[in-house]
Amino acid sequence: MRLRYAGTCRVCGESVPAGTEAIYERSSKTVRCRGHDEQLAPEVVQEVPVVIDAGTPGASARREFERRKARREQRIRARHPKLGRLIAALSDEPRSTTAWDIGAIGEARLGRRLNELAGDTLRVLHDRRIPGTRANVDHIAVTRVGVFVIDAKRYRGRPHLRVEGGLLRPRTERVLVGSRDCTKLVDGVLEQVEVVRGVVGDDVPLHGVLCFVEADWPLIGGAFSSRGVEAMWPKRLYPRLRAEGPLEPEHLALIHRTLGTALPPA
Repeated sequence: MRLRYAGTCRVCGESVPAGTEAIYERSSKTVRCRGHDEQLAPEVVQEVPVVIDAGTPGASARREFERRKARREQRIRARHPKLGRLIAALSDEPRSTTAWDIGAIGEARLGRRLNELAGDTLRVLHDRRIPGTRANVDHIAVTRVGVFVIDAKRYRGRPHLRVEGGLLRPRTERVLVGSRDCTKLVDGVLEQVEVVRGVVGDDVPLHGVLCFVEADWPLIGGAFSSRGVEAMWPKRLYPRLRAEGPLEPEHLALIHRTLGTALPPA
């Protein structure tokens, strides 16, 4: 068949791009290059196990926090050889450092729950590095309704959408959390979605999500969308990930493996 999704040959381990004619083995849900004769002796044909590391939620943010914290302590101890350790212990970390700690906690909490929900129809990846950049994708969920690209944020305040302009002025949308302008977060999710699209192609439905963990959401309503990116809280997200959709369960493993190979853990 002509592959709808990219895969990895179970025999040689080579990548098989989407659109390539190959053999899809339904029983094992694996792909085999056409060049490998099915009649080869078992001792010649050996399956290459493909183990995908799902990643550790918040790992790269935690490392960045520890790195910044250690560098600050080193600077203080260099300036104050005798009292440096005490000064570092009694003084507060700058907000630019604690932000990484806060983010790591939020990613870890959301990631743990996603791992609990994971199964044949919900496969997850965490903290994926975008090749060629220092950026990463917090969470990727491969589901029956498509692939969700999830950016977790642990912000205080109420997330809301402010729309300005209209008939006489250009329409603009701003995403606010309390009084904090977080519109750039939408740009970041859209960029991540395009990275994932470059891996899985245009045939797989993609969903960008800003998941605000521990934010001040109202009891009724509250979720909104900006430029196609949905903003919501974790309990609103989970049913979306478990909904029925057009993708068959056997395809999810292939998409998950393709993404896990192309976007390694950060």
